Amino acid sequence: MWKQRFSNTGSLIFFIFKRDKIRIPIWLVSITLVTILTATSFSGLYANDQERQAIAETMKNPAMTAMVGKGYGLENYTEGPMMAHQMLLFTAIVVAIMSILLVTRHTRNDEEEGRVELIRSLPVGRLANVTATIIVLVCTNLLLALIIGFSLFSLGIESMSLNGSLLYGGALGATGILFTVITVLFAQLSANSRGTIGLSFTVLGVAYLIRAIGDVSNEALSWTSPLGWILGTEVYVNDYWWPILLTLGVAALIALVALSLHAIRDLGSGFIATKPGKIHASAFLKSPFGLAFRLQRTGIISWAIGMFILGASYGSVLGDLESFFSSNEMMAEMLPPVEGFTLTEQFMTMLMAIISMLCTIPPIMFLLKLKGEEKRGLTEHILARAVSRSRLLGSYLTLSLVFGLVMLLLAILGLWVAADSVMDDPISLQSFLKAGLVYLPALWIMTGIGVATLGLKSKMTGLTWIILGYSFFVVYLGGMLKLPEWMANLSPYGHIPQIPVEEINYLTLSILTLIAIVLTLVGFVGFRNRDIAG
Repeated sequence: MWKQRFSNTGSLIFFIFKRDKIRIPIWLVSITLVTILTATSFSGLYANDQERQAIAETMKNPAMTAMVGKGYGLENYTEGPMMAHQMLLFTAIVVAIMSILLVTRHTRNDEEEGRVELIRSLPVGRLANVTATIIVLVCTNLLLALIIGFSLFSLGIESMSLNGSLLYGGALGATGILFTVITVLFAQLSANSRGTIGLSFTVLGVAYLIRAIGDVSNEALSWTSPLGWILGTEVYVNDYWWPILLTLGVAALIALVALSLHAIRDLGSGFIATKPGKIHASAFLKSPFGLAFRLQRTGIISWAIGMFILGASYGSVLGDLESFFSSNEMMAEMLPPVEGFTLTEQFMTMLMAIISMLCTIPPIMFLLKLKGEEKRGLTEHILARAVSRSRLLGSYLTLSLVFGLVMLLLAILGLWVAADSVMDDPISLQSFLKAGLVYLPALWIMTGIGVATLGLKSKMTGLTWIILGYSFFVVYLGGMLKLPEWMANLSPYGHIPQIPVEEINYLTLSILTLIAIVLTLVGFVGFRNRDIAG
């Protein structure tokens, strides 16, 4: 009986690979190129051991530990330990996101669009589709692990051994496999793709926050997070393989639970029951904006809580920075104080840049929800009524802009509340607001790019995420890798003044805002004139 449930799994594996013959290679090539580029940049970036140890001292402060993880090999900070310390965690998060999105596409999303029902009408086992999805993602992550492992070793960098390089790749692959099965599990619990993605990202976010708090305050707490396990491999230092085996073992158990639940679940349903709606809709719900908000209400609330916690987690370590900087002679030489500003305020500029880019993710997701509704043919029902295309797109844009501001404000509030409670000389809320809200024009440009791609051709919306990923790379790693200034200038975030250290350039902010408006208008014109996908 169980054998029949897996009937024709092989055919579906081939089918999924064929569907993603472009999507999967793009993910693999992008992650690999960024990894190789970063490793190559680290090689020769610092002229001698003294310069490497100087940067190692900057990595010992609590804020950096919370951000990138506990540093291993800081006493001998060669290229290998440097690469693992500064890049492994964030690359693992990107791999987890890849797995979450691909699994949701082939499970809940296909189920919502009726593809799974069509497949099951053929001589295909009940568990064949979900099993094929798991196998495809496991193969994808294993391939990624091997490509990155051998690529790093092939660079010929002395401190990047074959064992360490394969472990680096293995850590990424194990993370992807774990979040593959976590997403499959949530695809059984949730009744729709929004819930599946939301719950999976929530686990990823919580794992990051628990690891951050544990790395700063309690190492045992870090080991309750999957991301803590990955960093526990101590790549290029001690090269422990057992955390990888632990991760894969937990993934296997979760996969068995997910398959068992899928075997007894009704198609189109979820184990977390959807609450029945009201008999009569309110006037607010009858509007395009109200409907857009209702469809994404759970995601909005989840992201709002997450952004506040994110800000608070960073703010909780600011109290230790000033004493760390003042007691460290090497740091005092590297970061001479700017007149009128504390070292914590200077360091805050980088935190604000990262927080602002993370706060850009939810508004883009809220906006691009319209693309999913269009693909499923649901926008036609709205446009068939007395609703114009401009009003429909405007509703999603308004939702994106309003809650983009809300997410940024909540992150800033969380940062200030936590910092105020731990700092001897707290930074005012006004200073935090000024340093954070100055990034709004960059956020608006990213939203404008989303509107423009959505209006001109919905298949181009992936460009928005590419630009955001590029921005994170050049802004976060630009200083450490000494990237040329023109690379940062290609990102809207590269033009934002670093408050409070730099003065506000209102002309630059006005130009950025004007660009955002132009992009938005282009999107509206395109959406009004192009065909709606049915």
